[in-house]
Order: sequence, then C-alpha cells, then structure tokens
Amino acid sequence: MRARWILGLAAGLWLAAFGRDRLDDWIDATVLPSLVVETSVEVRDRHGDLLRAYTVSDGRWRLAVLPDEVDPAYVAMLLAYEDKRFYDHAGVDPRSLLRAVAQAAWNGRVVSGGSTLTMQVARLLEESGTGKVSGKLRQMRVALALERQLTKAQILQLYLHLAPFGGNLEGVRAASISYFGKEPRRLTPAEAALLVAIPQSPESRRPDRAADRAEAARNRVLARAVGAGMLDSEAAEAARSEKVPGLRKPFPAFAPHLADRARGDDPTTGRHDLTIDRALQKKLERLALDAVEGRGEQLQIAIVVADHASGEILASVGSAKFTADRRLGFLDMTRALRSPGSTLKPLVYGMAFDEGLAHPETLVEDRPMVFGTYAPQNFDRLYRGTIRLREALQMSLNIPVVAITEALGPAKLISAMGKAGMKPVVSGNQPGSP
Repeated sequence: MRARWILGLAAGLWLAAFGRDRLDDWIDATVLPSLVVETSVEVRDRHGDLLRAYTVSDGRWRLAVLPDEVDPAYVAMLLAYEDKRFYDHAGVDPRSLLRAVAQAAWNGRVVSGGSTLTMQVARLLEESGTGKVSGKLRQMRVALALERQLTKAQILQLYLHLAPFGGNLEGVRAASISYFGKEPRRLTPAEAALLVAIPQSPESRRPDRAADRAEAARNRVLARAVGAGMLDSEAAEAARSEKVPGLRKPFPAFAPHLADRARGDDPTTGRHDLTIDRALQKKLERLALDAVEGRGEQLQIAIVVADHASGEILASVGSAKFTADRRLGFLDMTRALRSPGSTLKPLVYGMAFDEGLAHPETLVEDRPMVFGTYAPQNFDRLYRGTIRLREALQMSLNIPVVAITEALGPAKLISAMGKAGMKPVVSGNQPGSP
C-alpha cells in the first residue's frame, strides 16, 4: 500500500514537472507582437515644455511618457482598481480568473473579466477583442510571455502609452493634455480617477460626449480608492464634486513654423529641443494676432526675438493666424526674402564710427537728396534739416543713413554684412538703398 502511494506521488510529481516544462515551451514559443510603440513627434522649448506635438502615422495622439513622469497617485489608483496584485503575478492572476468564473456562474453573465494589466497590454498590442474564449487565451499566453521578456516597469509603460481614452487619444499623457490641459505629473484625485475609468469603455465614457457616464465611472473608481485606504471620505467627496471636462482642449501648437522646420530638417528624431521660451512665444503670438486683427487677410506680421549675448532665438512668429490646413498664416515670413530696412542703420553708423567718418555728435543733413536714380524719403515724408547723427538714428531717418552709406561705399557695407553672418541679396531695383 505504501509503495503504491509513493509510486503515485512520484508519478504525480513527474506529470506536474512534465506539464510545467510543456507550459514553459508553449510560453517560450509565443510569437509576440512588436513591442516598439510609435509615439508622437514632439517639439519642446528651452525648459522642456511642450511647444507642439504631431499625431502618429495613423492619426492618433500618443505621446511618450515614463512611469515616473505620471502622478504616483494615478498609478496607485490604476493598480488598485485594475490589478492590485500586478507586482506579484506572472502575467495571469489565477485568483482573479477564479473570481471572474465564479461571478459569471452565480450571475449568469460576465461580471468581471479577470484580466490583469499585462493581459490588457497584450490585447492593446495586438488590438484584439475580449469577447471570445480564444481571444482571452491568446491574451493570457502573450501576457505570460511578456512577463518573461519585460520588467514590470516596461509593461506599465506600455499600458501608459496604449490605453485608449476615446476618439484618437491613446495613452495617459495625451488624455491628460487633451482633457485637462496639463501634463499628468500632478493630477487631482478626480482627474486620476477619471483617467483610470475611461479605458474600460473609452467611447461610452468619453467625458466630452458622455459626461454623465464618465462621471459615474469616475465615482466608482473613487469609491474603490476609499475602500483601499487611498483616499479618506472627505477627499473623495470633494473629488466627486469636481465636474468632468466637457470639451477636449487643443494640443499645444506654439511656434508652428519653427516646429515644422525642425521636424523637416531631422524627420527621424522623436523629440526636438529648441531655444524658444514658451511663455514669451505665447505672448508674442497673441501680440501678432492682435496686430493684424480686423485688417484683412492681406496684412501679415513676423517677429523674431533673440538673446543678444548668446544669439539664441527666444521667440519666432512666422505669421499670425497660422492654421494647419494652410489656409491662413502658412508662410514663414521670418525666412522670406525682404529688405532689411532700418535693421542696417546701427551697422552703417557703427562702420562710420570705426572708419573715422563720423561720431554721434557729427552734424548731418536731413533734406531731399538724389543718389543716382534713387531719391530716398523718410517714413513720415518730413525733413529735419541739420541734425546730429545720434538723433538721426534715434528717429530712424532714412536720408542721413543713405548719405553715410554713399560715403562709406556700398561694397564695404556688403562686405561687413557678410562678416556679420548675413547673406545679402542685391536686387538692383533701388541703387544705393541700404
């Protein structure tokens, strides 16, 4: 009797080991989907703030994010609601599966799916459904294989990139920017709970289309957070009083011309860091828009602000009213060929000082003059007579600087411009014009 018991135990252990080996072989033979997730090309300012982002090739917003760039409270709430044993299981949680089966048998319908976060990542990677048993088995197999090849942090990052949030929004960062107008580094409990709730049914819980359902789902997540000891009842009540966002906010699109140029110059780079200051850029874009408002579509404006010490471009407005469909403001006038106008006046006077032709107190004539076929005029078409050079520069008068240029010689001015990094193009339409 004892010998048979020992023999049966040995046979059972052998069968278990054999089964485990076959399971390992089955998991190791899993053909995984691509684990490389395409994310939006981004253009950042000098402080790392987002200036502009572009959709991925299929038109979705999917912005790159690391787990430590997301509010820890959101991650904790996500795991507590979706997969509280995420860090303990190997891709499939037997306890969750048994619970799901028992609930389905008791209620006569599926109450909970029993999917782990890793299984959800498997489904999102393959864009597979959840309704069929074969699909669920495939998710389990891929989840087990993923856990053998990736760390928990990498699996979590895949979820943070791929989780659907309605429409063409994918990933927690795209959702946070679109729904709340901010990065997901700091979220209120209400915001975190909403971002946990939407991916379970992204289209029916879109806050911009189904605010009531989104709010109800968010409140269920908050209730679970209270039960898990993550929130006290007072904080949860305050969170429930927050309104869900009724509209999606546009993604940042600052310095669009410069952003397009950076992307075009290096199309393989996923992130472009510019010297632009976003706060200054935003103000100047508003200033440009105000300057042309109500003056017709024929009037445009361009602004460039540079740090005189370093030469870094701090703001660049190619034109006002930029639209992505190129109907308005598509021309980048910061690169358009134009007359330098008064920009050259300090250079001309500086050359005159260096050559010993004049100094700030030198008297010059501001009166009608003709240089060949060119008869310059001042902007206001007035003349001041005899004035000091510094006054001519302060008032940006045209006639005195043309006279100084004639005395220096146009060739010397062209040479100085080249040494300063400029590439002058002489049209010949106005001989002698600076």
